[in-house]
Amino acid sequence: MHSSRIQEIVACRKALLKEWGLSDVPREKAAEEGGCGVVGFATSVPVSGRHIFEPSVQMHNRGNGKGGGIAAACLDPTQMGIDEATLKSHYLLQVAYIDPKAIDDVEAQWIMPHLDVVHRNVLQPKADYRDVGLEVKPPDILQYVVRAKAAALSAFRKTNRMVSVSDRDIEDEFIYQNSFRLNRNCYASLGEQRAFVLSHARDLLIFKVVGYAEQVVQYYGLEDFRAQIWIAHQRYPTKGRVWHPGGAHPFIGMNEALVHNGDFANYYSVSEYLRQHNIVPQFLTDTEVSALLFDLLIRVYRYPLEYVIEAIAPTTELDFDKLPAEKQTVYRAIQRLHVHGSPDGPWFFIIAAGNPDEGTYRLLGITDTAMLRPQVFALQEGDVSIGLVASEKQAIDATLRSLNDVDKRFRRIADRYWNARGGSHTDGGAFCFTVEKRTDGCELHCADKFGRAILSPSGEYRIPDGEEAPSDASELEAAVVNFLDAKDAPGLFQELVGRFPHWRLSHVLWLVNRLLLHAARSDARCAAVIEVLSLLIDRRSSCGTMRRSSVVEIVQRGIDRILDGTAPIAARTGSRFARIDYGSRHALRPPEAQESVLVIFARDFPPEGEACDARLAVRAHELGWRRFIVYGLKGQRFHGCGFGPNTDDVRMDLYGSSGDYAASGIDGMEIRIHGNAQDQLGQILKRGKLVIFGDVGQTFMYGAKGGEVYVMGNAAGRPLINAVGKPRVVINGTCLDFLAESFMAGDPHRGGGFVVLNGVRFDEQGRIVPLDTPYPGSNLFSLASGGAIYARDPHRKLVQEQLNGGEFAEMTEADWRLILPYLEENQRLFGVDIERDLLQVDGMRRSFAEVYRKIQAVQLAVLARATVPE
Repeated sequence: MHSSRIQEIVACRKALLKEWGLSDVPREKAAEEGGCGVVGFATSVPVSGRHIFEPSVQMHNRGNGKGGGIAAACLDPTQMGIDEATLKSHYLLQVAYIDPKAIDDVEAQWIMPHLDVVHRNVLQPKADYRDVGLEVKPPDILQYVVRAKAAALSAFRKTNRMVSVSDRDIEDEFIYQNSFRLNRNCYASLGEQRAFVLSHARDLLIFKVVGYAEQVVQYYGLEDFRAQIWIAHQRYPTKGRVWHPGGAHPFIGMNEALVHNGDFANYYSVSEYLRQHNIVPQFLTDTEVSALLFDLLIRVYRYPLEYVIEAIAPTTELDFDKLPAEKQTVYRAIQRLHVHGSPDGPWFFIIAAGNPDEGTYRLLGITDTAMLRPQVFALQEGDVSIGLVASEKQAIDATLRSLNDVDKRFRRIADRYWNARGGSHTDGGAFCFTVEKRTDGCELHCADKFGRAILSPSGEYRIPDGEEAPSDASELEAAVVNFLDAKDAPGLFQELVGRFPHWRLSHVLWLVNRLLLHAARSDARCAAVIEVLSLLIDRRSSCGTMRRSSVVEIVQRGIDRILDGTAPIAARTGSRFARIDYGSRHALRPPEAQESVLVIFARDFPPEGEACDARLAVRAHELGWRRFIVYGLKGQRFHGCGFGPNTDDVRMDLYGSSGDYAASGIDGMEIRIHGNAQDQLGQILKRGKLVIFGDVGQTFMYGAKGGEVYVMGNAAGRPLINAVGKPRVVINGTCLDFLAESFMAGDPHRGGGFVVLNGVRFDEQGRIVPLDTPYPGSNLFSLASGGAIYARDPHRKLVQEQLNGGEFAEMTEADWRLILPYLEENQRLFGVDIERDLLQVDGMRRSFAEVYRKIQAVQLAVLARATVPE
């Protein structure tokens, strides 16, 4: 650590604060943040701004029009009017002029005397602000490509006695302080706000407005602007008046742009920590403070990224104890030095950062250790590669779909999706996608906090244009006919997956095309083919040398084509299926003749509100429809909500990117989600069945009162909090943390609720393998007063320290009889065999009592005797 260098940079800012007579007490935040929407992606090739537009639109509801912004990094220099060398060496100073009359004053005081301007550009709006739905006219933006004047830099070095700091570091600090002065004079000081610095980094730009993120793209005409890293933010301040874009995200440090979902509980403490380093926030939001904190740690302290993450999101409790001893020593030192600057409360950061000197650019996602804000990461590798992170998976899917529409090298389904657990000892709860420029192009790679590589599975991934019949096509055709005639979709599924290990993607395409021909012959065959194709995307099996994500994409497109071909509701053909979309929504009517399945093409429906597809389904149910297939989803929410009681005869299948709150409040109906699910599913669920053929997001089954629920994969943070009554839930993977906190589900043997946690996963060949631990967190069954958790833990890896209000209890024969019917249904749904996959341990069959452990609530009689102290 170069302590003299740190001291010199920090000290030179003291005069800056004295110059402006700043108070020693930081002002309060101007606004609190609610559930904002954040998204970012990094690619191995430049892509245009229209692809950050799509996911921003998808998360429109996460903003309220009081601030939206985007940032772009690793730019194409030709669109800036400069060459590659200038882009690498010069600073891109973007000034937002709220008052266009301030241009001459700003340039005369803060730009021309101090900076050599090699290129000046007025960013011309591409539309009238009212035409894109903005209520407040965005600022005029002037772009200046600059270096610090040699004389000004020399005087800065001499005045501040900076002898241990490199030339580039001095110039960075000079640019940083010049922006501070400009902001202080023209924006942050009391009085009229006239102008402020949007960004001043090299090879990175920030744009923001009083509005929504997608309106930034529209207003400034960034649809064709090219970059390799994009981030966006939809702002949702819950208090405070935001009448200018200064409070919108992203915020700039020096070489990084940061967006943030959440709110700090310790804004004052973090601000005080920054003040100790002579740093004062100017825009009075915790997001600005976050950017300043990151800049301090990465640029001034020059910490490696792992240490920066540790300083911001410190590892604690059981996770800390599981770290290697040498890492514990380092982390203790970091925490002692920086704990007062660690953000507290719900937050999730996405950061775009560049180091043009090294030719590396980063997209970083960091999760708070309490995991109070949703997030999902994704990776796709191939001819081109992309890493993505967002508040919602559907925003990631929207990005991939947008890219695939113009460049087939991007596929519609990522190779990997995952959630992060903040402060985890295994991966740190933070992931970084790095774009590395090389002479022969760019490479993208992903790593966790500790630098361990995150890779896509191997295998054939290019989706072919044409089909190819397998060598045994005739034999297979005959088998397909036999199984379809027998209406034996599971049997046909088993026949097909037995051949997959020897196939190529062109064979899968051939199969799907053949099945589509069969589906067109009758309603019965159509239903059977839909079931077979659904099994192919739902169940896990070996794909041999093919990459599973590409197989799923081919099959999913087949399902979409079948459903596209069902009879429109206005046609009245007498088919079992009747299809309705947004354009034909007014044609909704009761089912007639043989009609029994309402197929809803959801693509063009709004995500929520009276005109959304979820409300259409409620009206259809009132008219007599009982069976629903919803496809083409792109984040629409609330499926199953509002159907009312006694809906045992209703079933709904969801295909595509389903949204938040599905199955919330259902009372009897069955919902199947064919893929990963999002956040807040099954809230206050009363009764019914929910099946998720993948992972599920944050706050799953909050306050649920009942229901039978099966999750093939993992649940993210805080599942089943405050659940009561009799929910019966099987989760085959794990939960990140806070499973069944404040669970109040009575006695499971007397009609109460429970959770079965199997702690297993599917490997790349579709085999069941145990996780390293059935539950990684420190808050298992915390403060529960009823119910039970049955965890598959044959190696006794769960420890008492993970429980807070729970205790291990004997696993009895009665307990096994209680959960066995649910494990049998779990086996039927997901193929997780009880004997082969669950009771087999290290190659040997074990008894249920050796494999499963029961966790029950502690009866804390001491609390009943406690009195409130005077």
